[in-house]
Amino acid sequence: MKGKSYMKRSWTVPAIIAAIVVVVGMLLAASYNGLVSSRETVRGSINNVQTQYQRRADLIPNLVQTVKGDANFEKTTLEAVVSARAKATSITIDPSKATPEQLQQYQNAQGELSQALGRLIAVSENYPELKATQAFRDLMTQLEGTENRIQIARADYGKTVQAYNAKIQRFPTNISAGLFGFSQFPYFAADKGAETAPKVDFTPDKNCTADNCAIRNQ
Repeated sequence: MKGKSYMKRSWTVPAIIAAIVVVVGMLLAASYNGLVSSRETVRGSINNVQTQYQRRADLIPNLVQTVKGDANFEKTTLEAVVSARAKATSITIDPSKATPEQLQQYQNAQGELSQALGRLIAVSENYPELKATQAFRDLMTQLEGTENRIQIARADYGKTVQAYNAKIQRFPTNISAGLFGFSQFPYFAADKGAETAPKVDFTPDKNCTADNCAIRNQ
């Protein structure tokens, strides 16, 4: 009887250990899968932000061609927009390894393009015939809509990053995050002067000049 009892105990301990290992493995697997899903959501949000900025960039060639239709339009203003667009489209964010520096560089380039567009729109106030064309008005409507999409995409990105960054710091998910190398994603920095949610408005004030007007959502 004693021998049977000893054998039973000898089997029980490994079985308990094995059960614990299985349970821990299942918990780690579930935690890992949840982190992967959250990470992919963030990456998708990054791609959406870039898609909306690219949508704006794609409108600019048509805008430039339309403005060129007015032979007297200021050449330097157009050149600034073209140059800013080239810089903005040359910088992308790698969703798999976004860094604060990469995100800031991207944001700065897009901000420069917004400022160049703002100056172009301000200058267009001096060309009523240009403003009266249907093509110009249509492009302004499309640009305004795109600016709104950009702001929504950036807000959505911020929400997904906040949820993901919080998850990898909470117990017990932080254990899986540490084991499998999950790291935090950076946020977009708030635009200067954006203490409140930006409101897009492409209609320049009457007192605007080429030097002091800019797209108001930047």
